Amino acid sequence: MRRFAHAPASENLDSGTNRPRSDRDTLGRLWPYLWAYKGRVLLALAFMIGAKVANVGVPLLLKNLVDKLAPHPNMAQAMLAVPVGLLVAYGLLRLSTSLFTELRELVFAKATEGAARSISLQVFAHLHALSLRFHLERQTGGMTRDIERGTRAVHSLISYSLYSIVPTLIEVTLVLSLLATKFDMMFAWITLAALVVYITFTVSVTQWRTRFRKEMNELDSKAHSRAIDSLLNYETVKYFNNEDFETRRYDEALERLRKAGVKSQQTLSLLNTGQQTIIALGLIAMLWRATGGVVEGRMTVGDLVMVNAFMIQLYIPLNFLGVIYREIKQALTDLDKMFTLMERDREVADVPDAKPLLLKDAPHQPPSVRFDHVEFAYDPARPILHDVSFEIPAGQTVAVVGPSGSGKSTLARLLYRFYDVQGGRITVNGHDVKQLTQDSLRRSIGIVPQDTVLFNDTVAYNIAYGRPESTHDEVIAAAQSARIHEFISHTPKGYDTMVGERGLKLSGGEKQRVAIARTLLKNPPILVFDEATSALDSANERAIQAELSAVAQGKTVLVIAHRLSTIVHAHEILVMEQGRIVERGTHPQLMLANGKYAQMWRLQQAGGGEPAAG
Repeated sequence: MRRFAHAPASENLDSGTNRPRSDRDTLGRLWPYLWAYKGRVLLALAFMIGAKVANVGVPLLLKNLVDKLAPHPNMAQAMLAVPVGLLVAYGLLRLSTSLFTELRELVFAKATEGAARSISLQVFAHLHALSLRFHLERQTGGMTRDIERGTRAVHSLISYSLYSIVPTLIEVTLVLSLLATKFDMMFAWITLAALVVYITFTVSVTQWRTRFRKEMNELDSKAHSRAIDSLLNYETVKYFNNEDFETRRYDEALERLRKAGVKSQQTLSLLNTGQQTIIALGLIAMLWRATGGVVEGRMTVGDLVMVNAFMIQLYIPLNFLGVIYREIKQALTDLDKMFTLMERDREVADVPDAKPLLLKDAPHQPPSVRFDHVEFAYDPARPILHDVSFEIPAGQTVAVVGPSGSGKSTLARLLYRFYDVQGGRITVNGHDVKQLTQDSLRRSIGIVPQDTVLFNDTVAYNIAYGRPESTHDEVIAAAQSARIHEFISHTPKGYDTMVGERGLKLSGGEKQRVAIARTLLKNPPILVFDEATSALDSANERAIQAELSAVAQGKTVLVIAHRLSTIVHAHEILVMEQGRIVERGTHPQLMLANGKYAQMWRLQQAGGGEPAAG
């Protein structure tokens, strides 16, 4: 027996998530998506600077306005000049601030939405490219929440950084420069000291309470996953009368979420109180010094008003610094989770020089398929296939039978390259499937799976999914071949009938016939029937079996079955047991051998039961 070359790489949800990534690295990953709109980025920055220059000019004009209105001998002339000059300029500056701000958001909106769209699309495409193992292990509810938060994080980061943090830093720089040049340095030092204490306190407390916020998000994802999982399995819950049990489980998750939310709110209140205290002390110190300057005659009343206006303009955005910092940190965390999804390695990936599977040289000649000493295990501790070798000659049908767990359905998954073999190889027309592009390989294979899952859309959409560009007449022809056209025609909405979540509005047999119809519509050169008629009654099974046999003419077919009567005409029948081929031959040959197959046949013919599907 061949030894495994290596164990399959695991793609569980925790893999890769423990690798530390700094906030700078996360921002570095985001930057190229924004820089794709560099013209808009630069224009938005220009508008942002213009808005802040206009905003800083408002207190300066207010100072001049107050000083002009101070009592003096020519008060009448002052009243005449002020409205014409300063009041108009004051109004224009106020308008300019709003105008530049709106222009900035208008110009940058395309960059924000474009970056969010590009990232979301890339994540979506990458998730579809990941192996089946990842999708079997993932939790749909939690993963969709991560993607949703990650997309929202793009907007949050841009909104809070470009629209809040950067403008505030520009304004702080301008204000400190004005205070230092127009008055004495003490004003600048008081302002700077208050800002440093305020920012240090905010960042420290926010970092401390981030764990509570992170715990809230984790519990929220778990509660959401639990609710989604329960609702997706609605029928199973009903079968076992476990509504109260599911409600209790959900309530336990919500209770943990509530406690985490209370902790988060308590720490937020502490943060807000501390921030307001620092702001109040800073304002008192500034106004105390400014008032002293007015009394001593070194400053005017207008200067006092200007200092107060500067402080209010600075502290209004800083008042939300805790929220902004927390949201930026959370947005970076959410974005990092989405980038981690994008970076997750593909267990099954095309090799750099992968070639497409070309069958155009012989359009009427289907390909041959060969399993050559194949060994495989989902988990290294539990091997599934042991040295499996067989060939499906071009245009012929090979059937595989055997008890549950013998590895029959695994053959279809390996041929589709949902997983890569650890030993041996699988070839199509002599080409190792590992050397072929997955897209070309899968375009050449059609499968009717044992467990049919449909999209929550119309019957027509689900059938046409086999070949989206097909016409409505082709869809009807496929439905007729699958013996489901009559059923569809008798429904009130016909082919526009919605099938429900995962096709739950249809019976098992109806779903399976839809699956057969879309595979027939795809019309590939290689067909895989994995218990394709297991959910059908005997009459429909015989009718569809005749259709499938007709469709299989001139195609290379792998049939996985447990009803032996459906595969008696196969060119070769393989009997598998515990991952090994124990018998092979045609139906008459296997009956003459009087081995495992003959025993299974007699058991079914006697009506004593049928081997379970694998």
